[in-house]
Amino acid sequence: MSSRKYEAFYIVPANLNDEEVQTVANQFKEVVEKNGGTVESAEKWEKRKLAYEIDNHKEGNYILMKFEAEGPVPNELSRLMRINDTVIRHRIDKVEA
Repeated sequence: MSSRKYEAFYIVPANLNDEEVQTVANQFKEVVEKNGGTVESAEKWEKRKLAYEIDNHKEGNYILMKFEAEGPVPNELSRLMRINDTVIRHRIDKVEA
């Protein structure tokens, strides 16, 4: 199996401080690395207002992680993001070279 490039874009609550946001980002970064992938970058964007209210959240911290991994890794990452109470929404896309 060959590795592909992906982007994981997710939103965490606005009430988390920078250290807490970084902790969440590091958790997902570790998932990719423990499963044989490499993380190119994981950067926090500024706090933004959500387009619509999600589970009583009107704002959120946006995080974009770019990584390279084999097929099962994005599926596992998505599964973990779905069951993590800190993640409001997430999306993982394959990046075409």
